[in-house]
Amino acid sequence: MFTGSLVALITPFKNGSVDEKGFEKFVAWQIEEGTDGLVPCGTTGESPTLSMEEHKRVIDICIAAAKGTGVPVIAGTGSNSTEEAIELTKHAKKAGADAAMLVVPYYNKPTQEGLFQHFKTVAEAVDIPILLYNVPPRTGGDMQVDTVVRLSQVKNIIGIKDASYDMARPTLTKLRAKKGFLQLSGEDASAMGFMAQGGDGCISVTANIAPRLCGDMHDAWKKRDLDKVFEIQDRLMPLHKALFVETSPAPVKYGAELIGQCSAKLRLPLVECTDATKKQVRDAMVHAGLIN
Repeated sequence: MFTGSLVALITPFKNGSVDEKGFEKFVAWQIEEGTDGLVPCGTTGESPTLSMEEHKRVIDICIAAAKGTGVPVIAGTGSNSTEEAIELTKHAKKAGADAAMLVVPYYNKPTQEGLFQHFKTVAEAVDIPILLYNVPPRTGGDMQVDTVVRLSQVKNIIGIKDASYDMARPTLTKLRAKKGFLQLSGEDASAMGFMAQGGDGCISVTANIAPRLCGDMHDAWKKRDLDKVFEIQDRLMPLHKALFVETSPAPVKYGAELIGQCSAKLRLPLVECTDATKKQVRDAMVHAGLIN
């Protein structure tokens, strides 16, 4: 259910507020373009600057837009407060999300035991499939393979989104975690390497502006059509890199604006990317064939 090309959705803003109509339209476009799964309120969705009410509302809109399409919604419900993560995860279940994704608690810098207890406590409090989310460059914490393997034994923890950039981890985890434990890349540029090492898909930033290409690449991977995989990867690689020249999601929101999908506006402390970065994003989109 949670394999292939999933998108870490941006959150559009208008006049300082969440652009609800714009977000609903954007989700519908993603589904039309063949995205395999929707992930609202993650890092790319600027979840740290959403109020609790906005966070819940964005999840509600995404679930409503996806209803009846067969495209699953994995709601971002992580927090550096375990109680807040439980509240958000309970809301996601009640709203009808197919799963919840919880990021490693940031700023607190818990130990590996603290990470284990945090995720185990949320999983036991809410009966919903849960994906762990490890992104050391953003959180300052790195969940080790041993901890992931321990957590894989918790009944409703079904997988992990890993953005550690460590290509050995998918295989090391697969060898020891429970059978069927999902592993999704959280880093576009190395996603195919992650797949080759035992991964099941990618929760993608690039898919915000190139959903069909990302989906086609994963479909080709499943068919083992490696010529097509590498052809699409070569088209997308400059874009994968350009979208992280500055702090995400500033570059990807600019890219989305170029194709008329949403405003490039962000919430402070994030700001719009520089002219130099805009040129790099634009050139990469031309290279990928997304714009002229």
